[in-house]
Amino acid sequence: MTQFNGKWKLTSSDKFDEYMKALDVGMVTRTMANKATPVQEITINGNEFDIKTVTTFKTTEIKGTFGQEFDETTADGREVKTTMNMDGDKLVQKQTGKKSTTLTREVSGDELTMTLVVDDLVCVRKYKRSD
Repeated sequence: MTQFNGKWKLTSSDKFDEYMKALDVGMVTRTMANKATPVQEITINGNEFDIKTVTTFKTTEIKGTFGQEFDETTADGREVKTTMNMDGDKLVQKQTGKKSTTLTREVSGDELTMTLVVDDLVCVRKYKRSD
């Protein structure tokens, strides 16, 4: 799990606008999010996780214990119930709300691939280790 620890800067994004549209995110928020180059700061320590996402206009942070549901307000303002788990070497975040979505993070070398799924839409965002 320690392969996730560190800072990760977004390098590419595919179908992110479509993903946000599927979640009913408004145009202004989508426009700002599409222009952002977020850095994810991930810390996993035993059964605890902390993921801080930093952009020039907003910072969000989720902290918790693997397997325990918690309330999350997403960067786009959605109120969801979230559960974080490890599935083999993948970090899997499930958000349940008006629309449910799954965010899966995988590390290969100095690249983190984040796959976001809502309904039948798949968005892939790639990050490069930046620390």
